[in-house]
Amino acid sequence: TLRRDNMLDVGKWPVFALLPPEELRLIRQACVFGSAANEAIYVTVSDEVFALGTNCSGCLGLGDTQSTIEPRRIDILCGKKIVSLSYGTGPHVVIATADGEVYSWGHNGYSQLGNGTTNHGLTPALVSTNLIGKRVTEVACGSHHTIALTTEGEVYAWGYNNSGQVGSGSTANQPTPRRVSSCLQNKVVVNIACGQLCSMAVLDNGETYGWGYNCNGQLGLGNNGNQQTPCRIAALQGINIVACGYAHTLALTDEGFIYSWGANSYGQLGTGNKSNQAVPTLINMEKERMVEVAACHTSHTSVAKTQSGQVLMWGQCRGQAVAYPHLTHFTSTDDVFACFATPAVTWHLLSVDGDDYLTVAQSLKREFDSPEISDLKFLVDGKCIHVHKALLKIRCEHFRALLNETDEETIEIHQFSYLVYRAFLEYLYTDTINLPPEDAIGLLDLSTYYRESRLKRLCQETIKRGITEENAITLLSAAVKYEARDLEEFCFKFCVNHLTAVTQTQAFADMDHDLLKNFISKASRYGAFKN
Repeated sequence: TLRRDNMLDVGKWPVFALLPPEELRLIRQACVFGSAANEAIYVTVSDEVFALGTNCSGCLGLGDTQSTIEPRRIDILCGKKIVSLSYGTGPHVVIATADGEVYSWGHNGYSQLGNGTTNHGLTPALVSTNLIGKRVTEVACGSHHTIALTTEGEVYAWGYNNSGQVGSGSTANQPTPRRVSSCLQNKVVVNIACGQLCSMAVLDNGETYGWGYNCNGQLGLGNNGNQQTPCRIAALQGINIVACGYAHTLALTDEGFIYSWGANSYGQLGTGNKSNQAVPTLINMEKERMVEVAACHTSHTSVAKTQSGQVLMWGQCRGQAVAYPHLTHFTSTDDVFACFATPAVTWHLLSVDGDDYLTVAQSLKREFDSPEISDLKFLVDGKCIHVHKALLKIRCEHFRALLNETDEETIEIHQFSYLVYRAFLEYLYTDTINLPPEDAIGLLDLSTYYRESRLKRLCQETIKRGITEENAITLLSAAVKYEARDLEEFCFKFCVNHLTAVTQTQAFADMDHDLLKNFISKASRYGAFKN
C-alpha cells in the first residue's frame, strides 16, 4: 500500500536539485546555509546525516575541505537525532542532539566552536567544557559566536565578542562555553536567538533581554550603545519568541502581536518607512493574530504567519525593499526564505514530523482500486477495478447521472480497454494520468465520450511528449478522429517538419484516403513542397 509521502519539500532550494527523487523522499530534516546558499546538511528517515556543497572552512563536517556535488555521509552524526541546528557566516555549524549534547564544526577563527582553540574543525566534535551534565535543547549562532540553552533555562555563550555578544562583561573572545549570568542569574530562559553580533533571550515570564552590538538599535533599549551583559527591554512584556535578522529583531507576544526594532534600511521592521528604531514598535497587522515570526542573521528579510495560515513577508525580498508586510501565496515561512531571501538559506532546521497523517488527496490515492471499503466494481476485459460510488459522483458528471439510476454493484464496460478505463478511474482519484503516449489515444477517445475536458487536455499533453516519426501519422489520425484540435495542429507540424521520414512509414502507406488528401492539401498550403 501507498504509505504517506511524509517527505520534506526541499525542491525550492537549488542545492538539492541534483538529488534523485528516491533520495529526496527519504529526507526528514534539512538545513541550507552558506554565503550563496550552497551548503546543505540533511537527515534521512533512518537517521543518517549527509552533506553536500562547497564545504567552505570545512563547514560540512566531512573531515576535509573538498567541495562535493554528491551527498557524502557524516558518519559521526548518524543516529544522533538532531533537535536544533544553527550556523554562522564563517560558516560554523552547531547542533544539539536529543541527548542534550552539543557538537560543532567549521570555521573557528574566533573560537566559535567552543573547543578552546582557533583551528577550524573539519569534523563534528563534542563541545564539553562547562556543559558536562547539562542538557542543551537549543543552539543559536551569530556571525562568529554561539549561544546554547539548557533544560534548566541557563544560557551558555562562546566565540567572537568584539561587541559584548557573549555577555561576559568584556570584549575579549570567549574560547569555551561560559554561563551568561549577571542579571540572568536565577532566571529561566525559554527561547534564544542571535543577530550577526548580538544575542537575545526570552524568559518564562515573558521578559526579553538583549546584549552585544547595538549601533542600529537592535537591542531595543532606546539607545545605540553596545551592551556587554544582558539588559532587559523594559518596553516589552508577554513575549513568546524572538527572531533576529542581520541587524533587526522581531518579537511575537502571547496575544499574537509583533514588535520590531533595529536596522530598517530595507523596510525590515515593517513600519512603512526605512528609519531605524531603537525601541520596540508594534507592526500593524490589520487585527490578524500572528502565530509565527521568522528572520535569519544572514539576511534583512522578515516573515510572519497568521492564525489562519497566511504568510506575510517584508524587508529585503530578492533585492527589493518592501517596507510593509506583504501577503504571499505561500503556506510556510520557509518558502519565503527559499524564494525571496538573499542568500536563500533556511532560517532554521526544516523538519517533518514522523506522524502518519494523510492529506485528503493522499487518502483518496491510497484507496483507489482497493477492495477493502469499495462499494462498486467495474469489469473490463475480465478484470476488476474497485472504486467508491460517492467519489465517482463527486468527480464526474457522467457517473453522477449513471449511479443515481442504478444500484448495481458490478458494471461491465465493453467499449474501452482495461488499461484505458483503469487510467480514467485512477485519474478521478489522483488528478494525474499514468499511461504511455500510444495508450493515451484510447483515453483521449474516452475523455471525448465522457466530455471530460481537463482529462482531454492532459491526454493531449501526454501524447505530444511521445511523438516520433514512426507514430506521428497514427497520432495525427487519432487527433482528427477525436477532434483534438490542439493535438492535430501539433502532430501536423511535426509531420511537415519530418516529412521525408514520415512519408516512408507504414502508417503513411496505410493512411485513410480522405485524411491523406486533406494532409497533402494542408501541407502544400503550409509550403511543405516548395524547393
